[in-house]
Amino acid sequence: MAATRSPALSRSGGERIDYAAILPHSTKLLILGAALLSLFLAALDQTIVATALPAIVRDFNGIDLVSWVSTAYLLASTAMVPIYGKLSDMYGRKPILLWGIIVFLIGSALCGIAGSMIQLITFRVIQGIGAAAITSTAFATPADLFAPADRAKYMGLFPAVFGIASVIGPFLGGVLTDQISWHWVFYVNLPLGLIALAFIVMKMPKLASGIRAQIDYLGTVLLIGAVVPLMLGLTMDKNTYAWSSPLILGLFALGITCTALFLFVESRVASPVISLNLFRNRTFSVGVIVSVLNGAAFFGAVLFLSLFLVNVLGLTATQAGVAQIPLMAGFVLSSNISSLLVQRFGRYKLFIMAGFVIMLVGFALMAMITMYTSVYDIAWRIFLVGLGLGPAMPLLNLAIQNAASPAQIGAVTANRQFFQQLGQALGGAVFGVILTTTLTAQLQQNFAPIVQNLPPAAQAQLDPAQFRNSVGGGEVTGQQHAIGDQISAAALAPLAQQRTLIQAALGDGDAAAREQLLSSPTTILAVREQLQGSSGADPQALARANNALDDAELQARQRAQAVTQQVDTAVKQSFTTSITRIYIYAFGLSLLALAVIALWLPEVPLSKSRSAATPVATE
Repeated sequence: MAATRSPALSRSGGERIDYAAILPHSTKLLILGAALLSLFLAALDQTIVATALPAIVRDFNGIDLVSWVSTAYLLASTAMVPIYGKLSDMYGRKPILLWGIIVFLIGSALCGIAGSMIQLITFRVIQGIGAAAITSTAFATPADLFAPADRAKYMGLFPAVFGIASVIGPFLGGVLTDQISWHWVFYVNLPLGLIALAFIVMKMPKLASGIRAQIDYLGTVLLIGAVVPLMLGLTMDKNTYAWSSPLILGLFALGITCTALFLFVESRVASPVISLNLFRNRTFSVGVIVSVLNGAAFFGAVLFLSLFLVNVLGLTATQAGVAQIPLMAGFVLSSNISSLLVQRFGRYKLFIMAGFVIMLVGFALMAMITMYTSVYDIAWRIFLVGLGLGPAMPLLNLAIQNAASPAQIGAVTANRQFFQQLGQALGGAVFGVILTTTLTAQLQQNFAPIVQNLPPAAQAQLDPAQFRNSVGGGEVTGQQHAIGDQISAAALAPLAQQRTLIQAALGDGDAAAREQLLSSPTTILAVREQLQGSSGADPQALARANNALDDAELQARQRAQAVTQQVDTAVKQSFTTSITRIYIYAFGLSLLALAVIALWLPEVPLSKSRSAATPVATE
């Protein structure tokens, strides 16, 4: 349905340059290409580093800090996004994007020469600070270059960049790490970044909003003080720091306090970092809510998919990465097709809703997988999930940009991105709790009938906590084999002792050995019969006794193998139940997002021009 724009986002705020009207189309495409290349740098860095982590840990002996290599980057990039969005509205996209690329490249070079895990984590913060400027500015750039009606067809290119990076990143990271060294997963950013810098310096105008405002320093500090503790509390390892630990509770208390102070300050300053007036606009408010829900559902569902692929289907980490390509393929395909369709028909709400319907079907199908589901069945199911996810990012950006004044494009785009990343952190944390809780309960339930028939040494190996914390297929398989070895050892040790005594009793005629075997309750019946039916040395009885022991050893190994198989089945069933439960909750979040869109997202007609203002100046 048609709707008018809220006064809070009315197209006012003074004259400014209408770049969509004055720039040649070829120049727009060069600028867009430079923005996409810059975005590719930040997107690639999120995926390429993962495959290098084992080598980094090996060089620095830093297993205790390895999670911070990713967490530090996430914290910095999330906290700074709204700040850069505001700054780009004030000073223009070009200087902020140049700053972001330069800082990102400096961080990349420093990461490459890092000599310790602490240094690497510190330099990853610098990378994240630069990446936040790149992503927030890049997503806003199309709004400066194209009118909303023309902008739609280009919006699909941005999620495509993330899709391509997610496919190339793990492969390129593995090749660079294996063939050269892990340092090159950071150095590879330098030539790409320099190319992007050259394009931007030579071809990109300032893309300034025309507004002049003071920087809200207090709001900036309070925003960082709110986001960083909350993100730390959500992402820190809960096996080390429980939700109820003083550190986690203290971080949440600090984050909530800074959030309250931030809201108080932002409601009173003239030029806030995040204008609370934005939330008076229904399109923006709905976009933020949907971004949080979609970010949580997407990140939680995708993050834990590899656990199923590795621990249930038995894929290697590399194979699991390849198996998820259909997800990204569907994501890239639908994001571009939906953008083209919106550009043709001039409406976005129907296509956003259609995407969520497809995503719901995909999540429902993923919630029905079993431990016997093949990787090919997983592929087409996650392809549907990707198809559903694709339209959300570009079309939500388009919707809120279309409802905003040109002077607020950077702020609304960055804020939507900020809340999506916040949703991803929430999704990862909450779904992590669901996974841990469900997996522990399922392992205890499925292990209970197995433990009753195990020797004490093997019972100690069958610890649900150990299996819960084993997130790699090799670790789980190793524990299963350890249990099998314990069972075999417990059964074979007395048989080996009996074989030695039988040789002495029936081979050498040792009466003491004969008496020891006959008095032992562990001597198998067939051996006892051979001893009772002979006296002294008896080669034929010895041969029959050894044959009986061979059969007993074979049966012991078969029993151990059967128990190992039972444990394997129990583990796979437990992981499968845990993962499917995550998809059930992801389905619920997506259904809620669809309801919010259907009921409250207005259909603001796409403008044929970028703004009502006439171009009045040139750069």
